[in-house]
Amino acid sequence: MEESIKMRKHVTTVAIIQVVRSSLWLIITIASVVGLSIALGVVEDDIAQRILRIVIVTFPVFLGIFAILGLVAGIGLLSFKPWARIMTLIITGMGCLAIPIGTLIGVYSIWVLMQSESTKLFSNQ
Repeated sequence: MEESIKMRKHVTTVAIIQVVRSSLWLIITIASVVGLSIALGVVEDDIAQRILRIVIVTFPVFLGIFAILGLVAGIGLLSFKPWARIMTLIITGMGCLAIPIGTLIGVYSIWVLMQSESTKLFSNQ
């Protein structure tokens, strides 16, 4: 029983980290759209404007989707939804590429969510 309580705290910690990290990614996404839009207005070269338009669309869309999925997964983890565990494992696995902070968060999250006690918490729902 003691182990279950500890694991519940670890899962809640992972959920909070996931929500905070995803919220930060959303802020970065909005800031990148604003910054790139300002840059588009300043740049006079036609080729550079075309490239900036492509970057304004693709970069924030990718970051935004990643952030929204992470936010949904973090909220689902707080409710101990089984789908949120799988979704968080996928998102934090991809986040491991963001060395060093993403790797640290990813390794901790994967360690917590792959424990047998953690799996039992999600299977009881």
